[in-house]
Amino acid sequence: MTHKGNPVDILIIGGGMITHDQLLPSLYHLQRLGRVAKISICALNTRPLKELAESPTLQAAFPGQSFHSIPDYETEDPDRSCPDLYKEALASLPPDQVVVVAVPDPLHDRMIRAALADNQHVLCVKPLVQKCAQAFEIEQLAKSKGLFVGIEYHKRFDRRALIARKDYRAGKFGEFKIGEARMVEPWLYRYSNFQNWFTKENADPFTYVGCHYVDQVYFITGLRPVSVSVRGIEGAFPNGNAAYLWSLGIVTFENGGLLSLINGLGYPDEGAGPNDQGINLFCEGKNGGALIGHNDQLRGVVHSYTTNTGPGGTHYNYINPDYFQYVSWPGPGLKPVGYGYDSVEAILAAIEQVRSAGSTDTRRNVIDEIDRKGLIATPANSFINELVTEAARLSLTHGGKEYRIVYKPTPRVIE
Repeated sequence: MTHKGNPVDILIIGGGMITHDQLLPSLYHLQRLGRVAKISICALNTRPLKELAESPTLQAAFPGQSFHSIPDYETEDPDRSCPDLYKEALASLPPDQVVVVAVPDPLHDRMIRAALADNQHVLCVKPLVQKCAQAFEIEQLAKSKGLFVGIEYHKRFDRRALIARKDYRAGKFGEFKIGEARMVEPWLYRYSNFQNWFTKENADPFTYVGCHYVDQVYFITGLRPVSVSVRGIEGAFPNGNAAYLWSLGIVTFENGGLLSLINGLGYPDEGAGPNDQGINLFCEGKNGGALIGHNDQLRGVVHSYTTNTGPGGTHYNYINPDYFQYVSWPGPGLKPVGYGYDSVEAILAAIEQVRSAGSTDTRRNVIDEIDRKGLIATPANSFINELVTEAARLSLTHGGKEYRIVYKPTPRVIE
């Protein structure tokens, strides 16, 4: 099925793992459905762009499709670094298109503001920014121009989370009281480009992946966090850069409920599956206890291969059919399916709705309605994540000290 609307041009800033594994394939599929026109990707240098262009996975799934490389990976020196080239890429993009921000967390703020200044809608990987005040400023700047900013918390589109949200808000679980979550990414991340940006002063496992599960509790229950305490275990990447490689966080919610989170970069590369993750939320009703349990490590599918070709590089693997997979379909190549694709598609659909709304005032009304619905994360409806990120970063640097979150008169983090 082709789309009869007005397709958008896409500029992706960042050519790393998430671009290869989720963003670009989702946008390639939307391109062949007629909803996306030209796709450009801007990176610091040409190496990741060449890898994307020559990816056997992408070539097999999307035969004949390509992107505009900024800088040109075929002609430019791969050792030449171009940190400000994204500004030229933005300047060449017609207004009212879409910029996808897929760079390390500390760079989000400046690139989102640059995109909005050039009158572009934004799809940003999570978390949006590292301080709540930045999120509010971005919200106001975007709405003043009738532009949409969506944050790609893809676990919101996991059908199990959507079912849990519906049933919790229908009163079927009572009230959340205590829970535990974990997300430990693979050891091999330590040998990736993480070495260059995932350093103590810039990032940590709690705010990088733990934020997914803080957002999940808020998304499902509607409860806001009111305090955060995070302790980190320091280490060093192979290149010597110091980093928090493990973290343990405790988040208190406004009803007194508690969530503990274990995060890190250390799941065995020889393990089954690419990581270890899941969440259990224990609740209380009038007549007894209740449970919301999601085992994201084992989703009922196991494959054992003849060679070490699985997601974790092993024979025996836990397969995740829900996040992002390629499957056969009637069209060319392969079709991406899963909540990773659904999330990108939903944000693009929201942008399409805003673009077709007409005047700036009408656009603001559309954005307000999307904010109120609370399905797609926006600066207005998910700023609790920025508050948690801000508190977590402070707690980490002060040895696990608890930082509180208050919402009146202005949402902020305090000691």
